[in-house]
Amino acid sequence: MTVQVNQAVREIVTSNPGAARTLEKFGIDYCCGGEKSLADACSFAKVSMEQVVQELQRPQMQVEERDWQKAPLAELAAFIVSKHHVFTREEIARLVPLIAKVVGVHGQNHPELREIQGLFRGLADELTMHMMKEERMLFPYIALLEEALSKGRRPAPPMFGTVQNPVRMMTLEHDSAGDALRKIREITGGYTAPEDACISYRTLYRALLAFEADLHQHIHLENNILFPRAVELESRAF
Repeated sequence: MTVQVNQAVREIVTSNPGAARTLEKFGIDYCCGGEKSLADACSFAKVSMEQVVQELQRPQMQVEERDWQKAPLAELAAFIVSKHHVFTREEIARLVPLIAKVVGVHGQNHPELREIQGLFRGLADELTMHMMKEERMLFPYIALLEEALSKGRRPAPPMFGTVQNPVRMMTLEHDSAGDALRKIREITGGYTAPEDACISYRTLYRALLAFEADLHQHIHLENNILFPRAVELESRAF
C-alpha cells in the first residue's frame, strides 16, 4: 500500500484494515489518537517512522471484513456488539480474577501489579457501563434513524437532542479507556513478563495484550466509522 507520512493513521486503517496489525506491532494508537498524522504518531510512540512506513508498504494480510464505510449502520453496530462487546465482557470476567491471582502470588516482589489491577478494574467498570449505554440508547437510535430515512420518513427526535451528544460522550470515554491502556502498556514494559513470572503471570500479560488490540479495533470502528457516519446521517434527516 502507498503510505503518506502526513496521512492520519485512522485513514490508513480505514482504507486498509490489515494495516492495524502493523500499527499494533509498533504500539501506535489508531483509534483514540487516530487524528494524528503517521509522522506524529510514530514520534509519540517513539518508534522509527521509516521502519513503520517500510512495514506498511509491504503486502498486508487481507482482512475478511465488510466494507464498513458502505455497510448499513445497523449492521455495523450489531457487528460491534456481537464481536467486540461480547469479547470485552468475557475477557473482563476472566481477567479480573486472573489479575487478583497473580497479585496474590507476585504482588510483593512486583508492586506494579497492584497498579495494573487498579487500572484494569477502573477500565472494566467504565467499559461495562459504556457498552450498556451504547446498546440501550445510542445504537438503537442509529438503527431507527437509518430505517426512517430509508423509508423516506422523518425520524422522531431522540431524548438526548441530537446524536452528537452521546457520540461526544462516548468519544470522551474512549479517550479515557485509551489512557488506561497506555498506562498499563507502559507499566508492563509493552506486556513483557519478568524472568520470574509463572504461567499465570505470562498468561495475564498475553491476555492484556489481546484485550488492548481488540479494544483498539473496537474503538476504531466507532470513532472513525460508525459515529461520523451517524452524525452525517442525522444531518440529512433534520
